[in-house]
Amino acid sequence: MKNSPEKMNLPYDLYEKQAAVAQALAHPVRIAILNVLKQGPHCVQEIADRVCGKQSNISRHLSMMVAAGILTYEKQAQRVVYDIRTRCALRFFDCLSDCLKEQIKNDHKVLRII
Repeated sequence: MKNSPEKMNLPYDLYEKQAAVAQALAHPVRIAILNVLKQGPHCVQEIADRVCGKQSNISRHLSMMVAAGILTYEKQAQRVVYDIRTRCALRFFDCLSDCLKEQIKNDHKVLRII
């Protein structure tokens, strides 16, 4: 293979790990969960109430985010409390918002031409 990742000395293992984290963030409910958790740690029921979801569904999303290393959790008596492991994950969404703003500006420019 002429352009295989191995021949190009690309850190393909790193790319796979980054893609797994990105996939764990790539769902509207998981984005909503992060927005709740950026205000501080919350238990599953609090998160479910804030994002208007069923507790079982929210628990599945939380498990996926923990497995990807985005969230951490702590058992407190009968509750499981979740928090953001690395707050820099929130900057990713700031960047996405900037990209969307730029797209909207460009769309408006195109609409003015039409």
